[in-house]
Amino acid sequence: MKTLNDAATNRAQDKLTGADAEKMLIDTWQAWDAAGGGFEQCPIRNVLDRLGDKWSILIVMRLAIKPCRFSELHRQVPDISKRMLTLNLRNLTRDGMVLRTVYPTKPPSVEYSLTPLGRSILVPLGGLVQWADERFPEIRGNREQFDRQDAD
Repeated sequence: MKTLNDAATNRAQDKLTGADAEKMLIDTWQAWDAAGGGFEQCPIRNVLDRLGDKWSILIVMRLAIKPCRFSELHRQVPDISKRMLTLNLRNLTRDGMVLRTVYPTKPPSVEYSLTPLGRSILVPLGGLVQWADERFPEIRGNREQFDRQDAD
């Protein structure tokens, strides 16, 4: 039986463009659906649940620049509360994307950095960031047009 991982991995080896990317998405969806469509069987839903939240991608993007301490991350990730930063760092560490290093100083200092797994998301994330940057004016215009029509 072809697994969901096989469908995604085989196509992810190549640069995906146009129809290939669309076919990969369809194949992956069909494999997920054939596996029962549950959360546990779907790596896409499972992983995107973590990376698709409000803060994780911003934290990963920031840590891509260089490792940093909690207070530096808190200052540089806009509008995140200390509680949410703590929760997200814990979850990213649990998933193996972030490494938490404690240095034996007085008081102990803690530094966060991306692991090789965490760095591996940077390529696909870069494509999404580029797409969002290029398409944001169009999306913003569509939102404004929709809001004007909705107000009528």
